[in-house]
Amino acid sequence: MKTINDFNFKDKKALVRVDFNVPQDADLKVTDSTRIQAVKPTVEKILNDGGSVILMTHLGRPKGKVSGEFSLKNILPEIEKVLGKPVKFCADCIGDEAIKMSADLQPGEILLLENLRFHKEEEEGDIDFAKQLSELGDAYVNDAFGTAHRAHASTAVIAQFFSSTKFFGLLMAKELEAIEKVLKSGEKPVTAILGGSKVSSKITIIENILPAIDNLIIGGGMAFTFIRALGGEIGNSLVEVDKQTLALEILEKAKTENVAVYLPVDSVIADEFNNDAERKEVDIFEIPDGWMGLDAGVRSRKIFHDVIMNSRTILWNGPIGVFEMAHFAAGTVALGDSIAEATKLGAFSLVGGGDSVAFVKQFGYDDQVSYVSTGGGAMLESLEGMELPGVKAINS
Repeated sequence: MKTINDFNFKDKKALVRVDFNVPQDADLKVTDSTRIQAVKPTVEKILNDGGSVILMTHLGRPKGKVSGEFSLKNILPEIEKVLGKPVKFCADCIGDEAIKMSADLQPGEILLLENLRFHKEEEEGDIDFAKQLSELGDAYVNDAFGTAHRAHASTAVIAQFFSSTKFFGLLMAKELEAIEKVLKSGEKPVTAILGGSKVSSKITIIENILPAIDNLIIGGGMAFTFIRALGGEIGNSLVEVDKQTLALEILEKAKTENVAVYLPVDSVIADEFNNDAERKEVDIFEIPDGWMGLDAGVRSRKIFHDVIMNSRTILWNGPIGVFEMAHFAAGTVALGDSIAEATKLGAFSLVGGGDSVAFVKQFGYDDQVSYVSTGGGAMLESLEGMELPGVKAINS
């Protein structure tokens, strides 16, 4: 893997694609700077070498039009605060001003280009737009794992203009190494925990990871499609009726691959989708009509705990209950506790996918697991076995 550690950036201008698509409040102030913090080591390495950094990113979905709401000017103060340095700002990412400001940049300085998506050519993967961007720097660094699955001008097309000076940033390298650990080089036993609402959204992941894992824990809403397929009564629980045959095929394939599958055995059920609904705990195969399963029960949590404690490599994608409602968060909290405990004892744990990342941050588990992925879609496509355009562009 060709990373920035393989190059000395002294007197070089590094064009660094980052993912600063950060959440903002009504006043357009940044509410979570995790993505900015994540690229700080890459920026510091380049500056410490004696180079300068030109940052390029997108923010939101301006759809090819200039918009004050999506201007990077709004997040500039937070970028300066996190990086601990002044950051110059260019009101466009291409054109005369961008060329002049890039040319004038001195070693140790940082320049932020305006939102790439103010130009429709960015998402179109336009080669001329990519070429104009490429002319601003001496080297290209992709440190935007969150957009690595997009074949956009700044994430994939631009790399061809830097045949020998294109590199992965330190964040990208960490992300790729974490996924590699789960799929190929992880210490066994390897356990994958897949939650969330739909089997259909996880099919390709399951099929791709089965040869690499020893245990598969299935939770969340998607578990009910399996339970129904196995003849269970699931009441009004979430189910994909047309995916029951597929669920049985997955169980059969897991058996062929010698993967032990663990489904919940009990469920916390409610008479409506509401935190204050009446609730009780029942066998997951015996949920009465008018009731729905919203969390894993106590017996399921114990089974999952024992599997996790016997694992050396753990992948977690998706919650196993409706953790957004306090009365149905206990199963996912218990899972977080188990993974944190196993990690403390030396297991490698990777958390990825929007809802599970949201959970670990909200409940304070982000520093109790080995790695939290910054790229939901990119991580999922990696787990599905796809070669991401942003990765292929550096490797080729």
